[in-house]
Amino acid sequence: MKQIEKKQAGFSLIEILVVIVIIGILGAVVVPNLINRPDQARVTAARSDLNSLANALDIYRLDNYQYPSSEQGLEALENQPTGFPEARNYNPDGYIAKLPPDPWGSPYIYEKSGSSFSLYSLGADRAEGGEGIDADIYYENY
Repeated sequence: MKQIEKKQAGFSLIEILVVIVIIGILGAVVVPNLINRPDQARVTAARSDLNSLANALDIYRLDNYQYPSSEQGLEALENQPTGFPEARNYNPDGYIAKLPPDPWGSPYIYEKSGSSFSLYSLGADRAEGGEGIDADIYYENY
């Protein structure tokens, strides 16, 4: 009697990452137009972007056994980084299509410390500290 082979269906990590990035982009574009509070919408969009970037960094770490260095930065998610630590199993397609700026037009900041990292936006005032919409928005991975 012939055995029937069953294929397991599921989503790859890259497919999940793509969906998360699309949701982040939609959140950044649609939320400010739907909500009467554009400042709060920008903060929400920044948090969504930070979560998407953190997920991409986690997938990068799964492939390459560690996060990119602070010097390699978030650009390592777009293009294979040079220097130490070497990205031996880098996904040829990268981990994100394009690095998004924060909702105020500044780049997100990435800092690696040991085996963890921090991601943040400087907020509306584009300076460290601040209160309300000027406050820095953090994502920390411990």
